[in-house]
Amino acid sequence: MEKKTSQEGHASGNSYNLNLEASQPADSTEFSLAAQHDQLERGLKSRHIQFLALGGAIGTGLFVGSGAILSSCGPAPLFMAYIFMMAIVWTVMNCLAEMVTLLPMRGITVPYFVERFVDPSLAFAAGWNYWYVYAILVGAEASAASIVIDYWPGAQKVPVAVWITIILIVMLFLNIIAVQFFGEAEFWFASIKLISIMGLIILGIVIFFGGGPNQDHIRGFYYWEHPGAFVQYKGVAGSTGRFLAFWHAFIAAGFAFITSPELIAIAAGETVAPRRNIPKAARRFVWRLAIFYGCGSLVIGILVASNDDQLLGALASGASGAAASPFVIGIQRVGISVLNHIINATILTSAWSAGNSFLYSGSRVLYSMSLTGNAPRFFSKTTRLGVPWVAVLATFAVSLLSYLNVDNSGEKVFTWFVNLSTISGYIAWIIVMITYVRFRKALEYNNALDIRPYKTPLQPYASYFMIGLVSLLTITNGFQTFMAKPFVAADFIAAYITIPIVLVLYVGHKIWFRTRLAIPVHEIDIVSGVKEMDELEQMDEERVPSNWLQKVWYWLA
Repeated sequence: MEKKTSQEGHASGNSYNLNLEASQPADSTEFSLAAQHDQLERGLKSRHIQFLALGGAIGTGLFVGSGAILSSCGPAPLFMAYIFMMAIVWTVMNCLAEMVTLLPMRGITVPYFVERFVDPSLAFAAGWNYWYVYAILVGAEASAASIVIDYWPGAQKVPVAVWITIILIVMLFLNIIAVQFFGEAEFWFASIKLISIMGLIILGIVIFFGGGPNQDHIRGFYYWEHPGAFVQYKGVAGSTGRFLAFWHAFIAAGFAFITSPELIAIAAGETVAPRRNIPKAARRFVWRLAIFYGCGSLVIGILVASNDDQLLGALASGASGAAASPFVIGIQRVGISVLNHIINATILTSAWSAGNSFLYSGSRVLYSMSLTGNAPRFFSKTTRLGVPWVAVLATFAVSLLSYLNVDNSGEKVFTWFVNLSTISGYIAWIIVMITYVRFRKALEYNNALDIRPYKTPLQPYASYFMIGLVSLLTITNGFQTFMAKPFVAADFIAAYITIPIVLVLYVGHKIWFRTRLAIPVHEIDIVSGVKEMDELEQMDEERVPSNWLQKVWYWLA
C-alpha cells in the first residue's frame, strides 16, 4: 500500500493514495473514494436501510438457536443475555452512526474509518476480519437454511447439495443486480420475519394467560419455577453454576447480533439522503431489536421448559428447523398444531435473508478495501448499475464452504461457523469502539464536536466500558471447552483461532509497511469529505406527507 510522506517526514497514517479529482464525477460535487466508472449508486431508500440491519440481526438465532441456550442455561439467562447484548449493540450502533452520518461517502465501510482515525495496519486487519466473518456467515446461513428445509416431509429425499445450490444462487442473483432490487428484497424478507415474530409474541401472551386449546389455567411464569429460572451450567452447583449459565448465554447470544449494526454503516454510501435516513435507522434499530428479542426471549421461557423432552431430543439429534424451535414446541404443547410449517417457512426466510445481507456487506467491505489499497484493485470494478461484481463473486466463493454439509453433520458444521464468526464479530466491535474514541478525541482536539450532525448519549464513557466488556467476552468465548471431559482441541481452536489470525494480519502489516503505532491526534483528518457531504445534505428535500396515511407510512419507513 503506497504511503505519502508528511512534512514531518513520517508516513502519513491517514493517506489513502486517492486521486481526489478522479474520485468526483464531473456532474457531482459528492466526495467519493472511487473513480467515476467504479462508483456505487445511491439506491437504498429509508425503508430499505432500516430493514436491512434488522434483516441481518434476525436470522436463525432467535427462532432456533435460542432453544440451545434455553436448555443449557435456563429462561432467565436467555432473557438477560439478549438484554445485555442489546446494550452492547446500542453502543456500537451509536459509535458507527456518529461517524457515518458525518461522512456518508460512497465507498466507505468500517475499515475506512479505522484507517483514517486510528492506524492503517489496524484497518488492514479489521477489513480482512470483517470480510472473513461476512463471507463465513453467508455459508453459515446457507447451511442453516438447508437444514431447515429438511423439516418438511419428502425434503430429505432431495440431496442437501441441491437445496444449498438453490439458496446460494438466489443470494447471488439478488446481490449481482442493481442495489435497489437487493434493498427491496430485504425489505420484504425482513417484513415477513417481523410480522411473524409479532404474531408469536402475541400468541405467547395468549398462552401466558391460559388461552391455548389444551389449557385450563393461567400459565404465567410456571417454567421459571418448575424446573427453575436457571440451569446449573455443566452441573456446577450454587451461584457459580448460575453465573456460568448466564455468561455462556451472554456469549452465545452474540451470534444473533454479530456484525448487524455495521450493516447500516456499510450501506451508508448507497443510501439516499444519508444524513436524514442513517440517524433514523440507527435510532430505531435497537428499540426494534429490544421488542423482538427482548419480548421473544421472554415468551420462549413462558412456552417451553428448559428440560422439555422434545426440546432436548431435538437438540441431541440435530433436528432441523421448526423441530428444534422452542416456539413450535411450546405451541404444540398447548394443542396448536397448524403453525409449525408457517414458522418453519419463516425460519427459512430468516436464514435466507440474513445470508443475503451478509453477502452484500462482505462484498462492500472488499470493494472499499480495494479502494484504499488494502485489497487488490480489481475488486473495485463495478457494473454499469454500480454493483461491485468482482467483490460479490469473491465473497460468494467463500460461501461454497456450506457444501461441507453434504458429507458432515449439518449441526457440527453450523457450530463451527457459529464459533468462528462470533469471536470475529466481537473483535470487530472492539475495533469500532476504539475507532470512535479516536474520532471523538480528534474532534475535541480541534474544538469541532459541534460539526457532528448526529449526537448520541453517554459517549465516550459507554465506549470505554463496552471495550472492556466485549474484550472480556472475547477472552472467555471458549471457556466451556476447558470444562469438557475429555478436552476437545477442535472446539478450543474454533473458539479462539480468529485472535491469532487478526494479530498476524495486524503485526505483519505494521512490520512490512513500518507504520506508526497510531496516528497522532493532531494529524487525524476530520475535514476531507465533510464539506461535500454538507452540500449533499442541503440538496435533500424533506418528504412532506399529503394525508394522515402517508404520514404514518413516512414515520414507519
